[in-house]
Amino acid sequence: MTDKPTNEDFLRLADPMRRELLAHCYRMMGSVHDAEDLVQETYLRAWRAYDGFEGRSSLRTWLYRIATTTCLTALDSRSRRPLPTGLGAPSIEARAPLVQDHEVPWLEPVPDALAGAGADDPASIVTSRESIRLALIAALQHLPPRQRAVLILRDVLKWKAAEVAEAVGVSTAAVNSILQRARAQLDEVSPSLDDPVEPLSEEQRAQLDRYVAAFENYDIDSLVHLFTKDAIWEMPPFVGWYQGPETIVELIKVQCPAERSGDLKLIPIAANGQLAFAMYHREDGVYRQFSIMVPTFSGESISHVGMFFEEKLFQTFGLPSTLEGEASATK
Repeated sequence: MTDKPTNEDFLRLADPMRRELLAHCYRMMGSVHDAEDLVQETYLRAWRAYDGFEGRSSLRTWLYRIATTTCLTALDSRSRRPLPTGLGAPSIEARAPLVQDHEVPWLEPVPDALAGAGADDPASIVTSRESIRLALIAALQHLPPRQRAVLILRDVLKWKAAEVAEAVGVSTAAVNSILQRARAQLDEVSPSLDDPVEPLSEEQRAQLDRYVAAFENYDIDSLVHLFTKDAIWEMPPFVGWYQGPETIVELIKVQCPAERSGDLKLIPIAANGQLAFAMYHREDGVYRQFSIMVPTFSGESISHVGMFFEEKLFQTFGLPSTLEGEASATK
C-alpha cells in the first residue's frame, strides 16, 4: 500500500522548481514583484491541495497549471505592463520636459538569478534566456491573458495541446485557434521565440566597454557612435521615448543630472538573459542608486536601451542603495 503524500513531501519536491515557476509567472505578468507574489500564492494553493494530488501528471506540470490559473485570475483585475513604446506615443524632442506617469503599471526587468537563467542552472532547460529577454516580455504584454498563457505553454514550455487545454480550461481545438492568433500578433511586434540569444561577441563586449566608459568619463558625445541609426531609448516611469543616436545623446546631456567625469558608476548585472547595468549617481561624495539599464544589441551596435527608475528594483537585484566614497565597484 502506497503511503499518502504529506506536506513535507510537497515542500521537499516542489521547492527546487521555484525559480522556473517565477520565470513562468514573470512571462505572464511582466513584473518580477507580481511574479514573486503569485509564486507564493501558487505554493500556498498547491500545499493546501497536495493531499488530493493523485500523480496523474508530474508534480511540475501540476504546479504549472496552478501557477497559470493563479496568473490568469490576477490578470482579470490588472492592466498589461507596457514600455513607453508600447503605448503608441511618438518619440519626443529631447529638450522637452520629462513627464512621469506612476499610474501606469510599467514593465519590469527580472534578475537572471531569480529566473534561473544562468547557464549552469538545471532549470535553464525550461527557463531559457530566449524566453525572458526584454523584447519578448514586452511583446507578450500585447496579447490578451489567455492568448499569452497558451503561447507560453505551447511555444516556451512545449506542452501538448491537450495539456494546455486542461490548464486554461478550453478545448484542444480552441487551443490551436488561440495559438494561431497569438503567434500572428506576436510576429508583428517581436523577434521570434526561436531566435537564439547568442553570447556577446568580442566586438559587442568592446562596445559595452566604450559605453560604460562614456558614462563614467562623462564623454557623452562618444555614445553617438555606439547606437544603431534607429536605436530607441525609453525609461519608465517617463512616458516619452526617443529614437536615433543624436536625439539620445542630446537627451542624456540635457536631462541626466551628471555634470562631470566620475559622477556616474555602472555596475555589471544580469537581467532578462543579457548583460545589464546598475547605474549610480554621485551626490555629496556618495554614489546613490539611480536606474537599472538594459541595453540590447542589433549586430555590433546597441539598438535599444531600457532605463528603469523603480527604486525597489535595486533591492530585487540584490544591490546596495549606495556605494560609499570614490571607489569603483565595476568588474
